[in-house]
Amino acid sequence: MPLPKAELHLHIEGTLEPELAFRLAERNGVRLPYADTEELRAAYRFEDLQSFLDLYYELMAVLRTERDFADLADAYLARAAAQGVRHAEIFFDPQAHLARGVAMDTVVEGLWRALGGSERNHGVSTRLIMCFLRDESAESALRTLEAARPHLDRITGVGLDSAEVGHPPVKFRAVYEAAAALGLRRVAHAGEEGPPEYIAEALDVLGAERIDHGLRCLEDPALVERLVRERIPLTLCPLSNVRLRAVDALTEHPLPALLDAGLMCTVNSDDPAYFGGYVGDTFDAVREALGLTEDRLRELARNSFLASFLEDDEERRRRYLAEVDAYTFE
Repeated sequence: MPLPKAELHLHIEGTLEPELAFRLAERNGVRLPYADTEELRAAYRFEDLQSFLDLYYELMAVLRTERDFADLADAYLARAAAQGVRHAEIFFDPQAHLARGVAMDTVVEGLWRALGGSERNHGVSTRLIMCFLRDESAESALRTLEAARPHLDRITGVGLDSAEVGHPPVKFRAVYEAAAALGLRRVAHAGEEGPPEYIAEALDVLGAERIDHGLRCLEDPALVERLVRERIPLTLCPLSNVRLRAVDALTEHPLPALLDAGLMCTVNSDDPAYFGGYVGDTFDAVREALGLTEDRLRELARNSFLASFLEDDEERRRRYLAEVDAYTFE
């Protein structure tokens, strides 16, 4: 049995495996520019963030109906449960779908078909986090938040993702203020490609409660001290960092240094279909590459539940933490 864990940095569109992409393409009459699943899987060997994003958005064309989004989410939840995930806080990118003529209702209702039954079907509790694309305009983000209003009973928080450089957090001050006024939790990608200043800005300007990635905080000792003092979680994605060249090799990942500094780190899979592994695979990979002890792995698992947005269900959080504490490594 795998170590119980929560996943807090997972883009549902990034779980689209080639086999499902072809199945949905056939269902919806979408022609993919690849001969078969093997040729598509080979395309997943991209060079950098932009080449990844180009493919990522291209493949979204197969997602058209509520059933498609439900199938996508259900496939992820089944894989996650098999790798020890007990709680998942799932990102989705509505702007990428709205731009293709897919309605917000279709996306949220489709995802909820799977998420609503996730605990019963997979033993995984869930939260849904709506991300804004930082390379789109601030006005587009505000329109997206407005379109989501009828669905806020199913959306826990907002996030900020896509190409980081040149799109500082301050650009999204207004939409984050509006989201906070609606009672939504706030997270933001920062300090992956962008500088440490983006991390501080996400905290100060956006009111971010968690930082997605954040590994470049080590370049600013004062920022590290602040993150430790304020117990701001970092949702790290080591396999993603290597595939997107933020880190040269997994053996060089700063995860041990971040933990040694006292930071509340979590380990996540980001876009697992594209980056070579789901969250259980990621735990296994960092354990081997970085020589993490059982105590360190248990700390990462505990952190994932402590950093999760389970304030509305503290009894559940305590139960998950007890599972981690009782876990026996093989």
